[in-house]
Amino acid sequence: MSERPPISPRSPRAALEPEKVPPPPRRSARARNPFVVIGNAIITIVLVLMIGAGLVYYYGRQTIEAPGPLQEDKIVNIPSRAGMADIADVLQREGVIDSNRWAFIGAVFAMKARSDLKPGEYNFQKSASLREVIATIVEGKVVQHSVTVPEGLTSEQILARLGENDIFAGGVREIPREGTLLPETYKFPRGTTREQVIQRMQQAQKRVVAEIWEHRSPDIPIRSPEQLVTLASIVEKETGKADERSRVAAVFTNRLRQKIKLQSDPTIIYGLVGGKGTLGRPIKRSEIAQPSPYNTYVIDGLPPGPISNPGRASLEAAANPARTRDLYFVADGTGGHAFTETYDQHQKNVAKLRSMEKQIQNDTVEPAADDSPPAPGTPADAPTTATTAKPPAAKKPARVPARQGAAQQGAAQSAAAPPPVVQQ
Repeated sequence: MSERPPISPRSPRAALEPEKVPPPPRRSARARNPFVVIGNAIITIVLVLMIGAGLVYYYGRQTIEAPGPLQEDKIVNIPSRAGMADIADVLQREGVIDSNRWAFIGAVFAMKARSDLKPGEYNFQKSASLREVIATIVEGKVVQHSVTVPEGLTSEQILARLGENDIFAGGVREIPREGTLLPETYKFPRGTTREQVIQRMQQAQKRVVAEIWEHRSPDIPIRSPEQLVTLASIVEKETGKADERSRVAAVFTNRLRQKIKLQSDPTIIYGLVGGKGTLGRPIKRSEIAQPSPYNTYVIDGLPPGPISNPGRASLEAAANPARTRDLYFVADGTGGHAFTETYDQHQKNVAKLRSMEKQIQNDTVEPAADDSPPAPGTPADAPTTATTAKPPAAKKPARVPARQGAAQQGAAQSAAAPPPVVQQ
């Protein structure tokens, strides 16, 4: 048996005293190192920041991707020079974003788009999220407005129309030369200056004329693109029917070849009123022979320049007229024209038209005023014609042997009447 250690006797007082607890173990010198302490603190801070960033990212993503308050598509104009806060106010006022404008500002910073926000008129889709709203503004997807410029207007008339359109800004320094603007349907964003509109129309006209001139018929009596535009402007004013343009152009080219005066009523009007475009009353007989650089009853060949801005179809018709021998045309009473090669047949067409006009006047309930020019249906005063689908307008007589265009001189020769008129 092993021996037990001897038991030392203790006094009662000593027995009542608590035993001494051993001291805790001392930390190692490595644990007490300040670099370790700092490292632990940094790790703790980083973990806290990562958790916080994750929460912010999750919340921010939910906010940016959440559907917006718009109940339907809406067009909103962002003014120029608007800052980020101004844009937020506009979007909030228009209901594109909710009442928390700071969410928009935060989303702009998150997408790094602060310097890419562009002014303009934007179409925001229904329920567009903040991301979609900001992307639309950053990409500059502005609304494009369609603007149609009709064929046959003068440059002055086109400028008047542009001036009435409120999507354009600024003015125009000077009226463009006649025939340098291409009538077409264009698309422009709101705020486009009128000078920019004119420049675009001029560039389009140059491109189209160059293209058509390159593919013109080789035997037309036209020597330059400028003459082509001049002839096309007359064709444009003489007829509004697409299927007649090439035939009307053929009448004028045939007359040019044979050195016959063109005798086109629109050239009389342009010589009288210039860029205003419309006379506002019928042509007087005295004005038919009134000297003017544009009056093709007086001058030989083409006038010195266009009388309107022709469209592409009239330019193509002038460059490639129909292969006919027609020298005359007169309104057929249905909105179109009757074309003939000979003067005798032309007179028959005039007589037929006058018969129709007489019937129209007999069916008219309201007579024309005594002191006014002859009405379109007056059979004894003047023949009529129509350049569009409108009812025939009264026409004037001419003193030359044959009238091919909008006014019909052959019929006037057969009617000893006071000065007939034509409303082009």
